[in-house]
Amino acid sequence: MSGALRLDLVIAGLAFFLSGIAALVYQVAWQRILALHTGVGIYSIAVIVASFMAGLGAGSHLGGVLSTRRTPARALRAFAFLELGIAAFGAVSCSLYYDLLYARASWLYASPLRAGILHFLALLLPTTLMGMSLPFLVRGLLREANHAGRTVGYLYGVNTLGASLGALLTPWLLVPHVGIRGAVFAAVGGNLLAAASALVIARLVAVQAQKATGEPAALPAPAGEAPEPRPFALWMSLYALSGFCALSLEILWFRIVDVAVKSSAFTFGTVLALYLLGMGSGALLGAPRADRLKRPLLVFLGLQCSILVWSGTIVLLLARLPPDLPALDWLYGYWQTARGFRLGVASDPDAFFYLYGVFPAILFGPPTLLMGLSFPVLQRAVHDDPATGGRKVGFLQAANIAGCVAGSLLVGLVLLEGLGTTGTLRLLLACGLVFAATGFRHYGPRPALLALTAGLLLLLFGLPGQRPFWLRLHGQGEGSALVAEDATSVVAVTRREGGVWFVFVNGKSHSVLPYGGGEHTLLGAVPAVIHPDPRDVAIIGLGSGNTAWAAACRPQTQAVTVFEIAAPQLRLLRELDRREDLPRLRRFLEDPRIRVVVADGRNALERDDRLYDLIEADALWPLTAYSGNLYSEEFFSRCARRLKPGGVMCTWAPTTRVLDTFARVFPHVIDTGAILVGGRDPLPLDVEAWTSRVQSPGVLDYLGTSAARSVLKALRRAKPHYVGYLPPNRLNRDLFPRDEFTGPSE
Repeated sequence: MSGALRLDLVIAGLAFFLSGIAALVYQVAWQRILALHTGVGIYSIAVIVASFMAGLGAGSHLGGVLSTRRTPARALRAFAFLELGIAAFGAVSCSLYYDLLYARASWLYASPLRAGILHFLALLLPTTLMGMSLPFLVRGLLREANHAGRTVGYLYGVNTLGASLGALLTPWLLVPHVGIRGAVFAAVGGNLLAAASALVIARLVAVQAQKATGEPAALPAPAGEAPEPRPFALWMSLYALSGFCALSLEILWFRIVDVAVKSSAFTFGTVLALYLLGMGSGALLGAPRADRLKRPLLVFLGLQCSILVWSGTIVLLLARLPPDLPALDWLYGYWQTARGFRLGVASDPDAFFYLYGVFPAILFGPPTLLMGLSFPVLQRAVHDDPATGGRKVGFLQAANIAGCVAGSLLVGLVLLEGLGTTGTLRLLLACGLVFAATGFRHYGPRPALLALTAGLLLLLFGLPGQRPFWLRLHGQGEGSALVAEDATSVVAVTRREGGVWFVFVNGKSHSVLPYGGGEHTLLGAVPAVIHPDPRDVAIIGLGSGNTAWAAACRPQTQAVTVFEIAAPQLRLLRELDRREDLPRLRRFLEDPRIRVVVADGRNALERDDRLYDLIEADALWPLTAYSGNLYSEEFFSRCARRLKPGGVMCTWAPTTRVLDTFARVFPHVIDTGAILVGGRDPLPLDVEAWTSRVQSPGVLDYLGTSAARSVLKALRRAKPHYVGYLPPNRLNRDLFPRDEFTGPSE
């Protein structure tokens, strides 16, 4: 390549790197806002991701068509205008998605089908522009067909590395310091810089073209190095299947990591950054070598089979290796703990090294590297004319993204529900046999293909079932522990010394059994006693059922509706009741007043017109992902609108900021320590009346003497909370969840 072209590529790499950063900041921010419309469950996220990917696919196809009609300089100017268009949309996106569609038109999302269509339409314009960018960039920079693997692989690699950095910056730097709106505007700045860089490249290319007698013709590949010709339709089909497997594996890996590391709000961005780092590194590693390949189809098929063989092997080893092996013994002990490592707050080098270094590196490090290697190999195989480079890149990307969309929807909405993680992985291993069969058809029984096929078949029949795999990731062997998985979550109920049962949701403890006088009992009983007549109660979060059980302690209570997003919890509690003698659990399960609804609690309250005497959000650690949705000023305000006259809301207050935010909404607050009870109407501090209610025969019989004593103790330390003016940086907001991301207080 000429020195001028290398300069073009350097500047283009910078532009596409910045574009990648911006794209991931947008994706994380927009996904968070749109999840408010439809909930944070796997169904909602799968639809949002699929909508995002569908727009990228449409843009890739459209960019492939349109880029062919442009000269290189005009294609680069078009790339710059695409970046400007993305920036313009990004600048108004929070106002559109949150201020308009969420705050004023949330009723539009009441129907799941309509919500899915609206997500697709809301994301279509910006994602289409994003998808169009690579075809135009390739058209502007690809000069020699035999260098397609190097050029296109380089562009894809730097863009993916930029995306990796964007995924890391969003939770660690942008959201804690400037919030979600600020993060989006930072992404806008990235697009503007990318556009400016692209205009510089366009000028360089235009000057270069003026010096030449015309646009150079396509240069043939050097003799002896041309890849074997294969139908373009074959490559599109294989790349679509590759996209399906890649996105499906991504969902499975993130579920495994989520359970294994007991994730915090920082986990998703950190792990996604590692995932994209592997893909980007693989693309850059393969780009300079791809041009020398003579059998790219064989290499591509081998890479796809290897990705699946590695993925299945690691899952098998995780379930079957002795837990006392070095490194695994540390992880096994960690998986037994209740709360886990608080990434973003706690300083524990060993925990960070094992959980965010060793574990993801082994689980998906090699596969993502191989995914990245596959991209330049593919480009080496299909390009024979620089003038059609953008079109072919666009069509291939569209096919790959179509596979990704299918993977997101099928795995998120169907396969995890019916097959679970290991069952879905078996299906993907069967897809690997399609790659192997294609290799046999075109190349015969080569030793490498035979070995990979044998590995796929052995894993297909040798993978562990759901129970042994998830028991291992909870630090349990075969025994009395209960475990279940569906599309919503992984839930386990494990027994510890003293007959205590812990309920784990996605690897993290969500309260214990048997019920007694602990924090969850107080969370349920204290507001139920403070309210003079709590007939209708709503609880967000089931856990072990302790809070909901305690909230039903008053005889006047007619209905307790529990909203729980993790569906297997109730099923496992019923199974535990059949096995163990836990009288209070049985009373809870058989109480006709208590109804459990599988739904995102915040979303369900917004959709339901019902009014309640008492609304309560069960205890949730503030670092937990999406906990900011239940500790924000907007959430408390929406709950206040769902209260009857004289109604109260109760929340756990793990931080001072939660207390301040709660007091900003409710003018009358009773503080019993970590438990807050607030209302729009005055709340008399009537300890005598509360004591009388607790000591009444019905309540005393329901709670038991020990739990009643704990409730009385909490009520007797109650005091009114008064608040004056609170500056905005002291509050949690939907678009600035400061506690969740440990934002600075000043």
